Amino acid sequence: MNNIHLETFIHIVEAGSFNKAAEELYITSTAVIKQINLLENDVGAQLFERTHRGVRLTEAGKSLYRDAKYIVAYYQEAVRRARSAAAEKSSLIRIGTSPMTPAQILTDLWPRIHEHCSDISFQLVPFENTPENAREILKNLGQNIDVVTGIFDDTLLEVRGCSGFEIAREPLCCAVSIYHPLAGKDKLTVQDLYGENFLMIHRGWSHYVDRLRDELTEHHHQINIVDFDFYDINIFNRCELEKNVLLVIKSWDCVHPMLKVIPVEWDHSIPFGVLYSTHPSDTVRRFLGAVKTVIE
Repeated sequence: MNNIHLETFIHIVEAGSFNKAAEELYITSTAVIKQINLLENDVGAQLFERTHRGVRLTEAGKSLYRDAKYIVAYYQEAVRRARSAAAEKSSLIRIGTSPMTPAQILTDLWPRIHEHCSDISFQLVPFENTPENAREILKNLGQNIDVVTGIFDDTLLEVRGCSGFEIAREPLCCAVSIYHPLAGKDKLTVQDLYGENFLMIHRGWSHYVDRLRDELTEHHHQINIVDFDFYDINIFNRCELEKNVLLVIKSWDCVHPMLKVIPVEWDHSIPFGVLYSTHPSDTVRRFLGAVKTVIE
């Protein structure tokens, strides 16, 4: 079954006619019909019924359409992986990026990194922040993504099965809606949080966060700590909509346009650095060596 025929099939279904699909694909209607005839021969069933209003899927066509998008997407992903595998030999570093794992620090350092390994190039690979992706990407660093930047501690490295080194210490800050009364401040005190719902990720996620939690629980019970399970765009939306206060780092100040990230007068921070496979390739080792040289 030809992948181009499937793509044409999908275009016809979504366009509603052979002629409109032909226009979108910049080919003739005759070419479209020929491709569908070949596809129907492969399937061994009629896929469309022609009507005066256009085309209508047969039961066989409906069944194929349900699977066709997946097949095409899977093929495109397979091609991308194959190209990435080929590119690895040409010294390509694939840097995963998401709102919670911004690649900005590496892209800012790249000109200086490039001085130490001029043959290495980099590619940004965007991904969605979900608990499933967080587990799979970190566990499989070196396959589709080579490195990710983010906050971490020894527990996270052990649980996720990856390695990491610290680039900087990120002070723990607070994010509030730009319409929140605290948004007028350039720096907060702990007492500013009294009476607020303070969103903190659950205990056990990081001992750096747990240390802050213990201090607030023991000495500042006027703060209402509210647990949540995972950092993604949903928790930032919740912070803005419910006018809560959210524990964040400065690097996340661009995650949500309606939130302001404000430093706090406390001595709490968390390591921020590069996460990579426990068995990195030679290219990744050279890249990491260059990063360490630059930051030192």
